Amino acid sequence: MTQLHPVIKKAVIPAAGLGTRFLPATKATPKEMLPVVDKPAIQYVVEEAVSAGLDDILMITGRNKRALEDHFDRNYELESALIAKGDDDKLKKVQESSDLATMHYVRQGDPRGLGHAVLCAEPHVGDEPFAVLLGDDLIDPRDPLLRRMTEVQQRAGGTVVALMEVDPSQVHLYGCAAVEPTGEADVVRITGLVEKPDAADAPSNYAVIGRYVLDPAIFGILRETEPGRGNEIQLTDALQKLAADETVGGPVHGVVFRGRRYDTGDRGDYLRAIVRLACEREDLGPEFRAWLHHYVTEEM
Repeated sequence: MTQLHPVIKKAVIPAAGLGTRFLPATKATPKEMLPVVDKPAIQYVVEEAVSAGLDDILMITGRNKRALEDHFDRNYELESALIAKGDDDKLKKVQESSDLATMHYVRQGDPRGLGHAVLCAEPHVGDEPFAVLLGDDLIDPRDPLLRRMTEVQQRAGGTVVALMEVDPSQVHLYGCAAVEPTGEADVVRITGLVEKPDAADAPSNYAVIGRYVLDPAIFGILRETEPGRGNEIQLTDALQKLAADETVGGPVHGVVFRGRRYDTGDRGDYLRAIVRLACEREDLGPEFRAWLHHYVTEEM
């Protein structure tokens, strides 16, 4: 009979980065609060976690990130004003973010890398498997990547990492995995990981993207992990240790994602994400697509 491991209930969202690629917009506004059409990017990520059944969410924040907490809290003054106006549609949108999940927050303090941010979650997570979602990666809700990852983890145990095939010229931008096939087309066994290798040194073109389901053994490894690339504690380095010795925290698998992903951490991809999502909206799409077609064919 197939072994089932503990059901994952908690998600961790690191959101302590400085957002320097979007300066000056992020001088006083968290990059996670930049709008993608009419919702901040971070709300899409929280919605993804909730849709996968994870409604206990810890957000790792930092200085000048209070807006994140305010967004997922009630705003009684605004709600009262909308009620007085009888604007039920906007009231529903305002209340939607505060009703999504049970939110918790902890500050990272010093920005010492993704591995350190994940380690900050240990008191909340405890001895349970948990998911980590990076706020720069938006996964289209029609492509339920996280739910697939939790299914694999519950069956196989250990850790599950989201992978995406990229052009070899792009591997230096990602963590890169050495893999072995399994009996499932979208699942591989990860035998090694390298953080942002040169193309010539990359073990494959399978890049790690910002979704992880982690065994709690990762915390012990992170405590012993020395700063690596960029003088930061790299989550990839800790995952490499798990992959090298599955007796520590079980096997490491990868789910190969071939769906729709929007990278909002890059200015160009951020703009493309807005255009794509706006084009697909029923309320905005028809008019926006017509304007976009006119602009591309007539004005450019």
